[in-house]
Amino acid sequence: MLAMSSRINVSYSLRSGDHVKCAIAALTPLKAEPEDICLDIVYEDDHVLVVNKPAQMVTHPAPGNWNGTLVNALVHHCELPVACEATDETSGEEPEEDSFDDEDEQLDQSQNLNSSVYIGVPLAVRPGIVHRLDKGTSGLLVIAKDEHAHEHLSKQFKDRTVKRSYLSLVCGTPSRKRGRVDAAIGRDIRNRIRMAVVPNSSSNKRARNAVSGFEVLEVLANGGAALMEWKLETGRTHQIRVHAQYLGHPLLGDDVYGGTRGAALSCILPKIQSSTHGLARKLISQLQRPSLHAATLGFIHPRNLKEMTFSCPLPSDFEELWLQLKSFNNNIL
Repeated sequence: MLAMSSRINVSYSLRSGDHVKCAIAALTPLKAEPEDICLDIVYEDDHVLVVNKPAQMVTHPAPGNWNGTLVNALVHHCELPVACEATDETSGEEPEEDSFDDEDEQLDQSQNLNSSVYIGVPLAVRPGIVHRLDKGTSGLLVIAKDEHAHEHLSKQFKDRTVKRSYLSLVCGTPSRKRGRVDAAIGRDIRNRIRMAVVPNSSSNKRARNAVSGFEVLEVLANGGAALMEWKLETGRTHQIRVHAQYLGHPLLGDDVYGGTRGAALSCILPKIQSSTHGLARKLISQLQRPSLHAATLGFIHPRNLKEMTFSCPLPSDFEELWLQLKSFNNNIL
């Protein structure tokens, strides 16, 4: 029998007859701590809350992001319960979808509220969250303030009756003014933090049907970029970002899916006068996030059953980038 040293040798491979001793840490309660964070509230009543989430705010606590999230702000604003006892299923496990947020993934899509998306992130640390936005995405989110509202809104997302539109700035300009991307999405086997378009077949467990409608609203920088509107028929992880890359026109500022500074400049600089290249380089160098904004959101109120539609303006960083790229249209070669 091999005597195991108390010092861990990470390169050692276990062999038959080895004995391994380990200590299991006690389970600790998980909490979403209330934090007094200013919220941009678009609408609020006793049952629902609609907020305009700023870019760089994570939607809910998860490993690596336990504070400063939208949920931390909501717990303070709505005085919601904050803790739950950890179980074997909710302590220390890595979430199936990692700790990054989704561009817009509803929680109850052919799954229950304990979706594998949230393994390790129990209900008590994501109260009221029905769908979520990627950290870098700004815009509208609806939050349920009671159980009935949560169930009602979740069903609307599952039934795909919620109306959502997004605005994005992309590299280059699609050849089609409008269209529809029907391409399944799954985890990228070469890079676990990414999603990718994958073959959609009954044997492919990674594939989830994903459909996005798109329209080119405005050609910018003489075709070097474009303002696009997206309407989701499904809500998959990073759906718009993946489908934009699939079209060959990734979102400006989206380093994960091909919208790097270099890619943006390679599209824009050949289309504009050389005298404006310096300004374009400065503009692109300031990109801090994927250029994506959840502009409109429509749903049926869970209590009075009235149809409600909300919109919010572009955030300043997105608007400034759009206007500057638009100004390059006057600099025709």
